[in-house]
Parts: sequence; C-alpha cells; structure tokens
Amino acid sequence: MQREQSITFRPFRLDLESERLWCRSEPIALRPKTFAVLRHLLERAGRLVTKDELLDAVWPDTSVSDVVPIVCVRELRQALGDQAEAPTFIETVPRRGYRFIGKISTPHQMNGVKPERALRAPAKFSLLPSLTAATLVGREDELAQLRRGLETARRGERQVVFVTGEAGIGKTAVVEAFLKTVERQKVWIARGQCLEYYGAGEAYMPVLDAIGRLCRAASGDGVRELLGRYAPTWLAQIPWLLDSVPSADQPQPQSPQRTTSERMLREMAEAVEALSHERPLVIVLEDLQWSDSATLDLLTFLARRRERGRILLIGTYRFADISQGDHRLRDVMHELQLHRQGKELPLPLLTAAAVAVHLDARFPTHTFPTGLAGLIHQRTDGNPLFMVNVLDDLVTQGVIVEREGRWQLTRALAEVEVGVPESVRQMLSKRIDRLSHDEQRVLEAASVVGVEFSTAAVAAGLEVDVVQVEEWCEDLARHNQFLRPGGVGEWPDGTVAAQYAFTHALYRHALYQRVTGARRARFHQRIGARAETGYGERAGEQAAELAMHFEQGRDHTRAVTYLQQAAENAIRRSAFPEAIAHFTKGLGLLNHWPETPARTRQELSLHITVIGPLMALKGESSAELERIYTQIGELSRRLGETTQSFWVLTGLCMIHLFRGELRQAYDLGEQMLLFARQRDEPVFLLWAQYMLGATVLCRSDFVAALARLEEALVLYEAQQHPRYLADPKVGCLGFLALTRCGLGYLDQAVQNSEEALALAREAGPPYGIALALTAGAGCHILRRDSAAAQQWAEELIALSREYGLMQYQAQGVLHRGGALVERGEIEEGIAQMRQGLADLQASGADLGVPAWSVILAAALARLGRIAEGLRTLDEAEARIARDRGRFYEAELYRLRGELILQQESPKSKVQSPKSKVQTDILSPPLDAQGEAEGYFLKAIDIARAQNAKLFELRATMSLSRLWQEQGKRADAHRILAAVYGWFTEGFESVDLKEARDLLVELKE
Repeated sequence: MQREQSITFRPFRLDLESERLWCRSEPIALRPKTFAVLRHLLERAGRLVTKDELLDAVWPDTSVSDVVPIVCVRELRQALGDQAEAPTFIETVPRRGYRFIGKISTPHQMNGVKPERALRAPAKFSLLPSLTAATLVGREDELAQLRRGLETARRGERQVVFVTGEAGIGKTAVVEAFLKTVERQKVWIARGQCLEYYGAGEAYMPVLDAIGRLCRAASGDGVRELLGRYAPTWLAQIPWLLDSVPSADQPQPQSPQRTTSERMLREMAEAVEALSHERPLVIVLEDLQWSDSATLDLLTFLARRRERGRILLIGTYRFADISQGDHRLRDVMHELQLHRQGKELPLPLLTAAAVAVHLDARFPTHTFPTGLAGLIHQRTDGNPLFMVNVLDDLVTQGVIVEREGRWQLTRALAEVEVGVPESVRQMLSKRIDRLSHDEQRVLEAASVVGVEFSTAAVAAGLEVDVVQVEEWCEDLARHNQFLRPGGVGEWPDGTVAAQYAFTHALYRHALYQRVTGARRARFHQRIGARAETGYGERAGEQAAELAMHFEQGRDHTRAVTYLQQAAENAIRRSAFPEAIAHFTKGLGLLNHWPETPARTRQELSLHITVIGPLMALKGESSAELERIYTQIGELSRRLGETTQSFWVLTGLCMIHLFRGELRQAYDLGEQMLLFARQRDEPVFLLWAQYMLGATVLCRSDFVAALARLEEALVLYEAQQHPRYLADPKVGCLGFLALTRCGLGYLDQAVQNSEEALALAREAGPPYGIALALTAGAGCHILRRDSAAAQQWAEELIALSREYGLMQYQAQGVLHRGGALVERGEIEEGIAQMRQGLADLQASGADLGVPAWSVILAAALARLGRIAEGLRTLDEAEARIARDRGRFYEAELYRLRGELILQQESPKSKVQSPKSKVQTDILSPPLDAQGEAEGYFLKAIDIARAQNAKLFELRATMSLSRLWQEQGKRADAHRILAAVYGWFTEGFESVDLKEARDLLVELKE
C-alpha cells in the first residue's frame, strides 16, 4: 500500500514529507516534537492515545516527564485555534491521554511512522510566547500606528518604533497583539528579549535570541541558508543552528581575529535586508533598558542604513529606567529622532471607558453596576497591571463571582473596597501570599533563574524532582498565575524539560526580592552548577549567565573563570566594551580569592585577555594599555614567568614607540636585547632587533635601522609571537621599505612594502595588514607616487573601519591627505591631514607627527599661506627637539628655506610644477636668499650625516635652483650631478625625474 504524503483535516494539512503544518496556503510554525505528537495523534485518529504511548513514540530514547506531552498539546491547540473545554480537534481524556476527534479528509498511513528522534536545537529560548489572556483595550491608536509602520516598511522604507511607558503599562501586550494580527501574513517575525543581568551580559544576546527563534520557526532552513550566505560570523555565534545546517553548506566559524564589530554590523544589516526582499521582516527587541551596548550599536546601524529594506524594528523599554544617569539608550533615541530615523510610541494610562471595555471582555454577560469601572479606574489610575491585579483580588475575595452564567458583585458598590497597595511590590506580595507554600517556593526559585526558565534549573535550585516542578508550573500557568508556558527545552547533555516564562518582569522582580540572602545564594549556586553540567563542553556559550549565578552564589572561583570566558566570547564578537566590563568584574571578584599562585595566575590571564579590546577601543599607545602591561609584568615576576616578562617589555616598547617617546622606546628595546642574549632565545632576539630597528629609524639612523631589521629577518620563523601582536616579519619588511626609501633605494623599498602586504594577507590578522598598508602608503608618499599612495591609503581606511583600528584609520586619512596634495587637490588634502593628525593625537599617538607637520607646511605653502606654514614648521622643530622623531629633520630645514624665499618675494607667487613649492616671479632680497641658502646647506649636512640620500637629493635640488637664479649654474650642476650620480635605481620616481630635468636646464 502506498503511503500518503499528507493528512488533511480542514482547514489544515499536515505535510509528512516536509514535516510542516499548513493552514490553507500559510505555514504554521511547530517544533519538531510538537509536530511528531500531532502526527502520532492523526495517524491514530478516533482512538485513545495514552501519555505513556506518546512518550514511548516521540521520546523513545529520552527520559522526560509526563508534563512534556501536555506542553506539546497546548502548543497544538494554540496553533489550531482549539479549546480544551470545547475541542474541535484534540480531546483530553482525563488522567489517561488524548484523542484526535477532527474529521480527516484524506487517507493516511496509520502506523509504522517513526517520529523525530530529538530536538534539533538546545532551546535555551522559547518560541514566540503565547499572547496574554486578558483582552487588550484602549490601544487601538497604538496598534493602528504599528500597522501603518508595517505598511510603510512593505514599500521598502525601513521603520523603527519604540514602544515606551511605565512598568505595567502593557508594552509587551501591545506588541503581542500587533504580532497576532500579522503572524498569519507573509512576514518574518524575529523576537528577542533583553535580560536583567548583574553586569554586561552577553553581547548581542537579544539579537541572537531573535535569530534562534526565527530559525526554529517555519521556513527556518531558508533563514539559516541566508545567514550562511550573508552573515557567517553571526551563524558561528549560534553553534546549535550550525548543527542543523548540512555539512557541505555549513559556513565555517570566523576566527577571533577576523570577527569585528564593523563586520558583525555589516553582515547582520545585509542579512536582514536579504530576508526582507523575500517578505517583510518584523524585528522585536524587548526591554531595551537592559540591553548590552553591542545590541544598541546594531539597532542604530540598522536604523541609519540608507539601503531600502522592508524592515519594521520595534523596541520596548521603560522610560523611567533610562531617564536617570548616563544611559546609552537615551543617546541612541536622541540621535535617531534627531535624524527622523526612529519614532517613539508612548503608551498612556487607560481611560475609564477603556476599563469598562475590559470589564465587558473579561466578564461577559456581567451585571455589574455602571460605577464599578469608574471606581477601578480611580483607584488604579488606569495602569493595566494594577487593574488586572485588583480585579484578580476581587475575584479571589469572592467580591466578583459567577452565578448561573452571569458575573456579579456580591455586595453593593459602596461596600466594595478596592484597596490598591502603595506600591506594585505590595500588591504582588499580597497575590504571592495567597499561593500555597510549594507554589511560592517554585516561583521564588524560578525568579533566580530569570524571566524565562527551564524547569530542570528550578528543580536543581529546589533539589526536588523535575516532574514535581513541571506539575506546579503547569498548574500555575493553567490558572494564569504569574507564568505562561514556553515550550520544551533540551540541553546539550540530553536533559529535556518544560520551559516557562513570567508573564511580567515585575512578577519575577518581586519574587526575587522575597528570597533572602542565604537562600538566594544557595539557589544561584545549585542552578549554576546544574546548568554547567547540562551544557557540558558548551558551557562557555552561556558564560555570562553562569558567571552571574556563581557570583551570586558566592562561588567566586567559577565566577571569575566564566567571566574570563564571557570576555573571550565578547572579543570574538568584537563587543569590546562588554569584554572590558567582564574583565573589570572578574578582577574585582579576585579580591575574594586567597593570596595564592592560582590567584596570581588567573589575574595574569585576565590581564592578557583584555589587551586586544583595549588596543581596539583606546589605541595602541593608551595609558590604560600601559597600566595593563605594567601589571602583567608585576604578576609575571611573582610567578617567575620570564617569557611573559619579555612580551611585557615588547608591549611597553611599542606603546612608547607609537607615542613618539623614542628615548624610552630605545631603552626598552635595549632591555629586550639584553634579555634575549642572556637566554640565547632566537625569537626574543628577533623581536628585540625588530623593535630597535623601528626605533632607530624614527630617530633617523637609517644605516643602523637597516642592519637591525635585516638581522631580525634572518632570525625569523613563523608563529613566534602572541596572537595580539602582528607577525614580526610584516613589521620588519614595512620598516625596511621606509628605511630603504630614505637611503635612496626606491625600487627595493617598493618591493619590501609589497612583500610585507602579501605576507600580512597570508598571515591573516587585520592589524598586521594595517601595519603593512601604513608602511606601504608611507613608502609611496616618500616616492611622491600620489596614485599608489592614495590606493594604499584607501584600503587602509576601509580595513581600519571594518576592524575598529583607531590609530591605523587616522594614519590612512593622513596618507590620503598627503596623496591628494601631491596630485593637486590641496584644500581637501590639507583638511584630511588635519583630521588625521587630530585623530592620531587624540588616541595618544605621536609617532610621525613631526614628519606630517612638515608635509602639511609644504601644502600650506602651495596655497600661499606662508606664515601658517612657518608656524607649523616651528611646532615640528619643537617636537624634534624633544626626541619625537628626526626622520624628516632634513626636510624640515629644506622647506624652511623654501618658505623664507616665498615670504620675502616682492611680487606675487606662482607654483613651480617641478618643486611643488611656490617660487617668485622676481628674486627675493639677498638677505632672504642668504638665510634660505643656510637652511638648504643645513638640510644637506643633516641628510649626509643620516645617509639619507633621498633627502640629500631634495635639499641639493633646492640649493641648485637658488644658485641657478643667482647665476651660479656651474656650481649648481656640479653639486646636483654628484648626488644624482650616486643613485642606482628609482629613476622613474618623481624626485629623480625632476633632478634629471634640472641637470639638463643647468647644463644649457
């Protein structure tokens, strides 16, 4: 007999091949286990299916409680629109099981069908929560605005709406009611929840929550495929989704070095835009007052994108929670509203008329006196949460009762006491006190887990059987008391248990406050330990949550361990503020550890972990980074870890080098060299020579730099450096390119810079590529090759923006400005250089500032701004005097001579196309000529002392032009020919071409 491929029970169809439930042409999201339960019931339509039979059929190899099938059946009833009291499809046979009673329209295979073997995802988060039972009233205008927002989004105009209001005002209820109206339409719905952690929490957690829910819903495979194509970095952060992607198509997780905030933002933006091409996308992020900063960055990025996208982004938050202090969300709101890229939808208190409508909906066919609605409104101010709790209170007290199908008061309206407590906490406390002792205990333990929780975690906290906990929660949810069901969750160790969520965050908060300190600590400790076991090898994925439990449970050892893991998780997502927050908290908790080598080792590990985030956020020359390296050195000395001590010297040397503090950098380099020679360690010797070579180059000792850098290359072997440092060969080749430019080997310099970039791209870390691009762009600036310099600078800027490399981005802007000036776009070039210098110095860096000041002065001179140019040279000279870098010292004095000639010219200035510096129509006074000649000669002497042939050539050309004007053509030709004759390569460079042309002029 041929097996049917679907079972139809109108208006539904169960597709057995694709394992989907359809309502006419619309898919309905079901979890795999819930689908399997429905299939089993349909294939046995008309007969009783016991709970034991369901457990054996759907969970054959897993130990689960009797409550798990109940949860699945509840989900089915919600999906089918069925009612337990008057069922159309699934009938409950009390204490025995279930029977499918609907009419089946097609033949079907009755047996021999194996259900799904296991859940595909470790459902930490529930699917889309059930809507609240209470009828929503008084929110018609707000719902209409949300619907208009969706219609606008359908036209490709992305919309951002923030639903705001006080606690209990009904923000979640409004959002859920809106989603209920659109969930049957062809739209994606991605919903995430921010949680109230005790610290930074997991970066992007509500977004990862939303992605996970969307992928587990109908058409989830298509979502995973799109994520793999557009957002592989994000997919790598959700390993339980990777498990369900076919291996051939499975994207590989990005390495930590390649996962950056810019990439994360760009990938998610492109992914949601791609999703919205297929159908409109509604993203809901709830309780943004508790959001991590990375999520707010993404929200802002999505809102401000100019690309078309059929996207409606809805956020909810409590306004009071962000109005106090320095809350990041307040700045986000202000920025988006300023640019008209987001709108606020504040929820007002309910009117008396809305309260009356609520009474009619909640108590149909009631005979209440007309004044009851006004009384309720007067005493609650129209706060929906107060209103619902007051009515619950009246029902519990027997003031409101149902008799013969009609709701009525048992006393006169004048005798009804609506005792609204002074605070929400008091009101909730009264409700909680009416529960049984066991119900109070289970809710208190659940409040320790969080707003959403697994009954397995609660059972661990109470040290009772999970079946008992599920029964208590089921009873509370059935009577709509504090909880709503949230599906079934499975942990990586195979634990399967029902999940629930508090119907309001205030309930969870009130219950948590009732738990005394000692009991709270025990709950946290037990819950954390059980979750750690449940997640096993994947416990690190929940590091922030586990750290919170162990911190509150006073298990500071495990708390610090997981805080470090949470910091590393944040680094992989380039959520550097969160990483630093975890580091700071971990460092504080170490104070609870005894003074032992283990504590020192953990403290050392934390400090090493935070180096990367600090480099990205604060720059490679920041005081914070220096303090971290200093502390690492002290901790290493305590532990006797000499290897780490060397890397501390390296880090400190780099900091002083980037700051332009060359004397300190040189002293540290000498210490590195002594350290390396004492231990006869080649890798240490390599790094010592590399750092010293870079330092002496900046001090203009080109010959010594060449020798040290070449020796370092001889010692090089790959993978001999910490992961937070660039490959030393890349740095050596980059600095060699600059060294050889100064020495006059212009073609070899280009070759070195290209080798550095090729190696950096092969090695991978972005900061290595940035270093190579900076050196290469600098090489082309020295060669005055504007096209190549701009090309390298543009790539450097793009890379630095993508990876958040502050100082390298400033370098890129500087080099682009220099290239623009060289090609004649002087005004724009000056603006770019000024911006780059400001950004560079704001980051604490000063390396190269004297040289760039000289280049800026030359650009100002080309616009005739001589006085400003001379002031800029004065600033550069003062920096050089403080040992901030003599690399461009010869150029400084050469240019000062050129500017003096321009300043003293009696006529208007014109720009020489060869020298790129303005010269005069008439010669300047003789005293100015003499002063300029003195500066040219000084520049030549400095260049010769440095063996800087490129700068000697430029200074000699300036002197030769002056002598040419003075009629000393033979002398000018003689001195220029001598320098030009030294060169053996680089004859197509701008300087050598100009020298060759000038020699021809002088010979005529």
